[in-house]
Amino acid sequence: MAFPHLQQPSFLLASLKADSINKPFAQQCQDLVKVIEDFPAKELHTIFPWLVESIFGSLDGVLVGWNLRCLQGRVNPVEYSIVMEFLDPGGPMMKLVYKLQAEDYKFDFPVSYLPGPVKASIQECILPDSPLYHNKVQFTPTGGLGLNLALNPFEYYIFFFALSLITQKPLPVSLHVRTSDCAYFILVDRYLSWFLPTEGSVPPPLSSSPGGTSPSPPPRTPAIPFASYGLHHTSLLKRHISHQTSVNADPASHEIWRSETLLQVFVEMWLHHYSLEMYQKMQSPHAKLEVLHYRLSVSSALYSPAQPSLQALHAYQESFTPTEEHVLVVRLLLKHLHAFANSLKPEQASPSAHSHATSPLEEFKRAAVPRFVQQKLYLFLQHCFGHWPLDASFRAVLEMWLSYLQPWRYAPDKQAPGSDSQPRCVSEKWAPFVQENLLMYTKLFVGFLNRALRTDLVSPKHALMVFRVAKVFAQPNLAEMIQKGEQLFLEPELVIPHRQHRLFTAPTFTGSFLSPWPPAVTDASFKVKSHVYSLEGQDCKYTPMFGPEARTLVLRLAQLITQAKHTAKSISDQCAESPAGHSFLSWLGFSSMDTNGSYTANDLDEMGQDSVRKTDEYLEKALEYLRQIFRLSEAQLRQFTLALGTTQDENGKKQLPDCIVGEDGLILTPLGRYQIINGLRRFEIEYQGDPELQPIRSYEIASLVRTLFRLSSAINHRFAGQMAALCSRDDFLGSFCRYHLTEPGLASRHLLSPVGRRQVAGHTRGPRLSLRFLGSYRTLVSLLLAFFVASLFCVGPLPCTLLLTLGYVLYASAMTLLTERGKLHQP
Repeated sequence: MAFPHLQQPSFLLASLKADSINKPFAQQCQDLVKVIEDFPAKELHTIFPWLVESIFGSLDGVLVGWNLRCLQGRVNPVEYSIVMEFLDPGGPMMKLVYKLQAEDYKFDFPVSYLPGPVKASIQECILPDSPLYHNKVQFTPTGGLGLNLALNPFEYYIFFFALSLITQKPLPVSLHVRTSDCAYFILVDRYLSWFLPTEGSVPPPLSSSPGGTSPSPPPRTPAIPFASYGLHHTSLLKRHISHQTSVNADPASHEIWRSETLLQVFVEMWLHHYSLEMYQKMQSPHAKLEVLHYRLSVSSALYSPAQPSLQALHAYQESFTPTEEHVLVVRLLLKHLHAFANSLKPEQASPSAHSHATSPLEEFKRAAVPRFVQQKLYLFLQHCFGHWPLDASFRAVLEMWLSYLQPWRYAPDKQAPGSDSQPRCVSEKWAPFVQENLLMYTKLFVGFLNRALRTDLVSPKHALMVFRVAKVFAQPNLAEMIQKGEQLFLEPELVIPHRQHRLFTAPTFTGSFLSPWPPAVTDASFKVKSHVYSLEGQDCKYTPMFGPEARTLVLRLAQLITQAKHTAKSISDQCAESPAGHSFLSWLGFSSMDTNGSYTANDLDEMGQDSVRKTDEYLEKALEYLRQIFRLSEAQLRQFTLALGTTQDENGKKQLPDCIVGEDGLILTPLGRYQIINGLRRFEIEYQGDPELQPIRSYEIASLVRTLFRLSSAINHRFAGQMAALCSRDDFLGSFCRYHLTEPGLASRHLLSPVGRRQVAGHTRGPRLSLRFLGSYRTLVSLLLAFFVASLFCVGPLPCTLLLTLGYVLYASAMTLLTERGKLHQP
């Protein structure tokens, strides 16, 4: 066995490193192809780690390598074609992998770059429940830090390829890259199609010598014993303790070890990100027993002087937020796995064929989804549902979830999609899949309801997500299958033998070939219970999707959908009524200065009337689908509409948000907070303080307003007595002064807050002068226009000023007479 770190740096490696700096990219790839063809494996194994890191970037994310996540054919067609040809599963790079694989070279992979739960377990000498790590961990006498995995070339290559999606820095927001067009996404699709074929068998490895084909042997450490697929399995504990490398008797199993490795690595690297507590919960009793013996043997041999503490292990909690690109790649994996699993012919998928398996690939197709993916995907989705922001980017997670829930879409005998009004019926043959994935349907649906209740359904993007989920679950016969699965789970357990009941505590589908494949049972209730208990534990609290709690959430969502439809229509009407020059007139101050606003800005303000139409269409159909799924009556939906119609009073103004009366005034309820956030209702708020002290508006000159305030304050302080005496007179002069020096509307104002009413009750304001109106752009522009018009008629500034003063005195006198006459007619 040769290890790269024991070899001296070769001339070949130094030459390639120099060429990577001095030569163009196309020439570099041509030289690499020639090197792979001409040099023996003894020389090539020294350049392999450097080449893999040069392609996929470093594990710490500092080096980006060839930047496959940003490379697109329409942007860089030449580089794209060179890269895709070089990294193709039948290309030169994979030929190098098989060339090294034939010589059984091993390469060190740092444990510190593995997903958090796995890394923490290995560093604490707890062997993960996955064959990817068994017999590969190289423990060092110094402790748990600095551990490595000894991987064969294919494993090393796939580890780097999968982790480059996670370790590389997220793409900048300014860089608009379509994930489905980038080289990395296309390569994932090619590798899946090559190693997990839906038609035919797995292609054999490429020729490693010019003379003929010499397929690479399987790894010395067996990846997967295929006997564990069936009903009989050997003692895994005994095999692990003795460290015997059992070789499967069936030589055909060797042909798909690359497929097994590829799927395991993708699942481990992309879906293995959750809390360590959840990771430990997933360990099967068989694996826990092996771990106990392994820890005892390792501790007595190497770790007796300094045994690591478990405090760091139990305190570990990984903070991981998947990116949208990550989720899209996982969705691609799920879609291909459904097509891969459904490519079994009917005679191969029958129970009789299962008991007499003829091909390891067929057995692998049956086990791929339930054994490798189900449990980790469930935890991954739960993590995304709980931690993803409440914005439109959640659509990627939603579509990934819905793709997994609909395997019939990827079956070879799928029907043509039906119309929106009449979706095609889900065949009864998918009932076992629905029942064995019950939590994927029910618990995650309840989680989506809780998210939808906290989002702005007026937004067309959020309305579309609600519509998509409702449409999928409203497919004919699907709701009945889910309800049947819940009934099977809630059945009494008296009919299940006690010996079988003990198996509930063991995860059924751990994705590990060290834990036994469960025996085939015919009891559907037992299968459903095994699924739920394996994912949630024996003491789980199950919330039925068709139970009263979930139905309450659905009714709340139906009510909010009705309110959102009404709000979208109101916003549309408001946008249609607003004049085109509203913004310019507001800047000049000629429009109404309503600082409250009617609604908060959202997507509808930017997308126009077509967006309103789409939102209304999405919400209308989503409401109809929810009615079909949960059998809501027309009377209940009509009640929501009638209740919404009462939100407007006789004057056409909206009522206050939903509140309760407390000691200090009104207190918003949760419904009231939702109404305010979504613009359904609002408080009519107006400024109740001193008009001179209100904030400076956008249509005012800040420095001029402050100067005028100081001037008017000085005048009011200096002549306060004289102004009070003038305003107390009963003749025309007194009325004229009262019109200018007092606030006519102050007595008629009412305060909304009872606390504020008590504070202002005893405060009276005397006569005072206000010059703030001179600080607004409207007044200044009006004066400038007046002087400009006067100059056209050869009237100078001074005469114009006198004319304006005389005109205002006449206007003020008339307004004074009208005001006094109005007071005489008041009761």
